[in-house]
Amino acid sequence: MADEQDVRRLALALPEVEEIDCDGFDFRVAGRGFVWSYPEYRTGKPRVIRTDVAVLYVGDEAEKQALLRGDPELFFSAPGYDDWPLVLLRLEKVNVARLTELVTDAWRMRAPKPIAGRLDEAG
Repeated sequence: MADEQDVRRLALALPEVEEIDCDGFDFRVAGRGFVWSYPEYRTGKPRVIRTDVAVLYVGDEAEKQALLRGDPELFFSAPGYDDWPLVLLRLEKVNVARLTELVTDAWRMRAPKPIAGRLDEAG
């Protein structure tokens, strides 16, 4: 089981990550978001920032569909996310090892090659 502090620790351990000041969490590399807390919109009600759900960049539609179909207990989508390469992740359902992989992969896809290469060099 993971939580927002695990997301924060993992994201900030990656090269050149910036945390955006917000009600939940929002991490970027070179100005590009790769993981943030889910801003849940409900019809007729104010938006709620869900820190128990992370929005992850996944790169493309094929990867998105593979995650959504492969583990629907862990991943889901929501209205407004259909046309974006993003999945929603239930943090209470994921272990820290898998979260590490997901956050690192999201960062790697968003980081410019010179920055991403620094992670490879560090091992």
